[in-house]
Amino acid sequence: MENAEKQKSEERVETPNLKGTLLSVLLLGVFIIVSWFGVFALFLSR
Repeated sequence: MENAEKQKSEERVETPNLKGTLLSVLLLGVFIIVSWFGVFALFLSR
């Protein structure tokens, strides 16, 4: 009985919360895209 309860609690711990990771990756992607368009606009203006 105790083993079954331990396994259930361990299963919950194994699934990490990736919302922060997703947010960080999205912010990094937005920063890269904005930077790229900024450099491209600078290139076009010259």
